Amino acid sequence: MLQKVLGLVLVVASIMGFIGCGTTANHYIYASLPAANQIIAYREDPNSGVLTQIAGSPYAAGDGARSLALHPSGKFLYAANPGQNENDISLFTIASNGALAEVLPRTSVAPNASLPQLLVMDPAGAFLYVANVASKNISVFSIDSGSGALTAVANSPFFVSSAPLDMQLTPSGNFLFVTIASPSSGSIVAFSVNAGKLTQASLTATNGINPNGLAIDPSGTHLYVANSGSNSVSIFSINSAGALTGVQGSPLAVGSVPVALILDPQGKFLYVANQAASNVAAYSINATSGLPDILTTSTTTGTFSTESSPNFLVVDPSGKYMYVGNQGSSAGIQVFGLSSGNLTALSTYAVGNTPSSIVVRDK
Repeated sequence: MLQKVLGLVLVVASIMGFIGCGTTANHYIYASLPAANQIIAYREDPNSGVLTQIAGSPYAAGDGARSLALHPSGKFLYAANPGQNENDISLFTIASNGALAEVLPRTSVAPNASLPQLLVMDPAGAFLYVANVASKNISVFSIDSGSGALTAVANSPFFVSSAPLDMQLTPSGNFLFVTIASPSSGSIVAFSVNAGKLTQASLTATNGINPNGLAIDPSGTHLYVANSGSNSVSIFSINSAGALTGVQGSPLAVGSVPVALILDPQGKFLYVANQAASNVAAYSINATSGLPDILTTSTTTGTFSTESSPNFLVVDPSGKYMYVGNQGSSAGIQVFGLSSGNLTALSTYAVGNTPSSIVVRDK
């Protein structure tokens, strides 16, 4: 399975950029480094996108720390640790200067779950969802608003028919979509959510192979799936009951091995990380149909070069910057400026080990 986050699997706190004026507020970037069992932290200049590593970073984390989730309050950071003798979730408190401090003991997903690799945070910060690859299920924990402590909800974990590849919550938090693979195609499992408890609502074919990337537009009306095994993106409309309907023209042929995708905060542009081509393709979104069209104001090919093997994407909610995690020999984090959907390469930061997830804190 291609390792990444998200859609994210990847979850991002707001970076409140101001158009036409500057701000002196510090923002903080956290990236997981599973091979080193670490989390690296940076202070970001919100006016330039420049990153400065925080003193004391990188921080020790659990074995194989792969996916990160940030609480909406900006007080707590969670890491999924799928490594040997772990199968647990780390909780870190975040100081005003961005520094991390782990709160022990870690929260285990055992005995009914194993290999936790993806985290998704409830928009209200009330629940944390954990995709367990080996046990083919989803653990759900309630979150104490004061301490950040996790408590398993009743009947957790919840069964999935195959190993989860990615998962995303709708902006309302009412539906959870999980992608899974099958020998000939891929599928999306839709769960309705009630106080963190999951009830399977539907199973929909993606009409593509290995659906490794998943994104939902800000209005919660369209879902996008990157099918890495068939070089395509599937597009679905989401109705009020969470049911999916394929949009006419879907799936859309894209680049080579698309493993991740993300929309800008307004839902006007879609970005697709093409791992084998080492680029990010940019599309404008048809506001009526939800279909992506190659961005005509970008380069002639509609793509922007990255370091080797881009594997996950993060766009800050202000729409000013994109962060690209690369899993090739460069093993770095690239920062791009965003303007009218176009990308401008700003800088690259070597992290020494392959990054697998990024979150952004602005509080």
